[in-house]
Amino acid sequence: MTIRWSSRFIVSLSAVLPICASAADVAVAGIFANKAVLVVDGGPPRTLSVGQRTPEGVQLVAIDGDTARIFVDGRRESVRLGERVVRRAAAEGNSDVYLEGDSQGHFFVNGHVNNGAIRFLVDTGASVVSIGRSDARRLGIDLSKAEVGATQTAAGLRKVWRVRLDSVRVGTLVLNDVEASVLENDLPLALLGMSFLSRMEMTREGSRLVLRKRY
Repeated sequence: MTIRWSSRFIVSLSAVLPICASAADVAVAGIFANKAVLVVDGGPPRTLSVGQRTPEGVQLVAIDGDTARIFVDGRRESVRLGERVVRRAAAEGNSDVYLEGDSQGHFFVNGHVNNGAIRFLVDTGASVVSIGRSDARRLGIDLSKAEVGATQTAAGLRKVWRVRLDSVRVGTLVLNDVEASVLENDLPLALLGMSFLSRMEMTREGSRLVLRKRY
């Protein structure tokens, strides 16, 4: 991709230098047209167009003057040029999590299961959180003592294991001891089902879905 630099491009070197090497943060190092230069966790500057996402999962939502509007860890943040936002640990609170829908109205979100990273599709039609077997193995989920059953899929009957997950985290929202199923076959995405969502207040704001912990 070729970037045409213009006089509208503004750079703040102070935003590129981390205040604290151990801080988990997002800084806005530059803004021009419909792009922004973000520095995530003190890493290399990344130029994003509106709608794009960094490998760390930070999405650029909009540009408003000298302010970049981003989604980070499921939260909406507005960060001005030269400023940074520090991502809080989930234990610090239960602030709302905002999910941006795609063109078909589906909601995807990066999350964690038992402290391992995973990408979810929000699925209110799934009774429990559902994970493919290879992801379960990667996340260290023990199936040796799990209850075994079967489920009907497009490819026929498949084995399924009923398990309890130590924790499921989406942004700042954390639930412990969450019921889940592990499918014999792999899934392109884990399903964030009702064993998690039923404990959330879900509100639509235009194309966005807002999750708020109820209990």
